[in-house]
Amino acid sequence: MQFSIDNAKIWVPGANGMVGSALLRRLKKENVEVLATTRNDLDLRDTNEVNLFYKNARPDLVILAAAKVGGIHANNTYPADFIGDNLQIQNNVIVRAKKHGVKKLLFLGSSCSYPKNCSQPIKEEYLLNGPLEPTNEWYAIAKIAGIKLCQAYRKQYECDFISAMPTNLYGPMDSFHPEDSHVPAALLSRFHDACKKEQKSVTVWGTGKPLREFLHVDDLADACVFLLKNYSDAPALNIGTGEDISIGDFAKLIKTTVGFSGDIEFDTSRPDGTFRKRLDVSKIHALGWRHRIDLESGLKLYYQWYLEGMMK
Repeated sequence: MQFSIDNAKIWVPGANGMVGSALLRRLKKENVEVLATTRNDLDLRDTNEVNLFYKNARPDLVILAAAKVGGIHANNTYPADFIGDNLQIQNNVIVRAKKHGVKKLLFLGSSCSYPKNCSQPIKEEYLLNGPLEPTNEWYAIAKIAGIKLCQAYRKQYECDFISAMPTNLYGPMDSFHPEDSHVPAALLSRFHDACKKEQKSVTVWGTGKPLREFLHVDDLADACVFLLKNYSDAPALNIGTGEDISIGDFAKLIKTTVGFSGDIEFDTSRPDGTFRKRLDVSKIHALGWRHRIDLESGLKLYYQWYLEGMMK
């Protein structure tokens, strides 16, 4: 079933974040009007502000990519913020979307919402089939609630609210906080600094053995537009490459990308998190979408963007 987005008003909350900015780049190729808001424009945790925005802007479609995000350290340190803020954001945007007649809404969950020890590759039906990874359960529970909220509105009100489960992301507008960032940003900045300071080694958290799947954020944005046009069902669809790499080998790729010549050391006192997390992307492939940016090329683009930002 195809859904036309031509001439639609599409709201992208969190437009200055990594995913939001990628969506803005992708939507420039479509015949749509984009309503882009940032946290400075609108506090998505505030019910009255969100309600007023819907009333005045009247969007036809919504891509809810805005969320409080962070790596293992951030999730462990701020559990109340991760579950509380994300629940408030989701409830306000999704519930008011129905109230104000939004025709279609896409909610972005997260692959960390799947059980810690589920079979690989991870199929969509594994959701809620086991315990979560403790280091990010607060964020994961909030994301599961968002998926279930979309499904509940489909069931009770026949709202065309859909969900997707992106894998680990990297790309322009990533967060480079020294403690709270995700793996790609943390390693890229660490290797860049080491190269600049002519250090002899770079420390990578954990053993380097866990396997992770990485998707360029521009591929995610393309998948979001594809799903708006081509998907309308309750299950949250996986978005990823279907390929994974060990953290150790990923660190070596970034080392090569940056041009660092020293050694890599592993801090085994830091947690590894889930050992493996590779998504089964057969369903979105069957619909006709596949990622286009391979990891090596994507990391080069990522570092180029990072360097350009450093020169500003």
